[in-house]
Amino acid sequence: MSFIKRLFSKFKKKPDTVEEIKKKNQENSLFETTQEKFDDGLKKSSNSFSDIINQLSTKYVSLNEAFYEDLFDAFVQLDIGYNVTKKIVDAIVEEIKYQKVVDPTLIKQIIIDKLFVYYIQDSEVNIDLNYQDHRQNVFLVVGVNGVGKTTSIAKLANYYKKLNKKVLLIAADTFRAGAIQQLNIWAERLEVDIYKDESKKDPAAVIYEGLNFAKQRDYDLVICDTSGRLQNKVNLMNELKKINNVIEKFIGRNVDETLLVLDATTGQSGLIQAKVFHEVSKITGIILSKMDSSSKGGIILGIKDLFNIPVKLIGLGEQLDDLVSFDLQKYLISLTANLNLDYEKTSN
Repeated sequence: MSFIKRLFSKFKKKPDTVEEIKKKNQENSLFETTQEKFDDGLKKSSNSFSDIINQLSTKYVSLNEAFYEDLFDAFVQLDIGYNVTKKIVDAIVEEIKYQKVVDPTLIKQIIIDKLFVYYIQDSEVNIDLNYQDHRQNVFLVVGVNGVGKTTSIAKLANYYKKLNKKVLLIAADTFRAGAIQQLNIWAERLEVDIYKDESKKDPAAVIYEGLNFAKQRDYDLVICDTSGRLQNKVNLMNELKKINNVIEKFIGRNVDETLLVLDATTGQSGLIQAKVFHEVSKITGIILSKMDSSSKGGIILGIKDLFNIPVKLIGLGEQLDDLVSFDLQKYLISLTANLNLDYEKTSN
């Protein structure tokens, strides 16, 4: 049995952890993909991670405080975050002492084991999007300018269109110059409908009219773009609160999904953005874009630690089908691909 699979099997008696994660990934994942796609998309992160761990393993002839300090610094460099790093390194040190390991080359599996255990403890495992047939679904997509929000919306729309769902985009980013035109270009390319009103500056008003438009024409899914201004948190909070109230009053329930798009390449600044949006909106999931361009895959652990909000989708490339469901097993296999662990690559 492969090392990563053994990690999953360790928790097989806990239905709310690994078995539930696997079930979600296998049965309900909307953007299922292959191990090879994860490997290609996470190549930079994998190279960076393995280089750091392999260098530490060869730099030291024995495990000592200097080794632990370097390991700590390495994890922080990978954007895992200070608090997460402290918890994980403390767990690694405890396990090393328990097993009486003295050779640095023998601790790779301990490191991966503790990363794995940390992620799944008390974790929200529901990575599938809250889409249901026989109703009009409403997704709200938020994020600052430049993180790939519009492209992520297009990739979402493309997926549901391929499922023969009737999709409407609402262009409610009324503040950024060119935002409506950019979304309109994607709508034309994908051959999906878009509701826009360039005469209005109130995003909530545009969304209200767009929802009316959608209701009259029986759309299956409405995806709402929003403004990503962070300069004034009070304005952002009031704006998103108003938008949420409009949607919830219109559909008679909570927004089906409020997805925050973060750019994986921005590291800790992305976590600061997440903190602001988490404070002002009911975030249900993270779309982590540009993972293929990042050498710091540890940001996923940082998000988990700060907010316990599931990373539901990750961007592994520029193509429309490169937005995929986050899969913990595939992620760990890809991240550790160059550590010479005894895992088996599969296409599933």
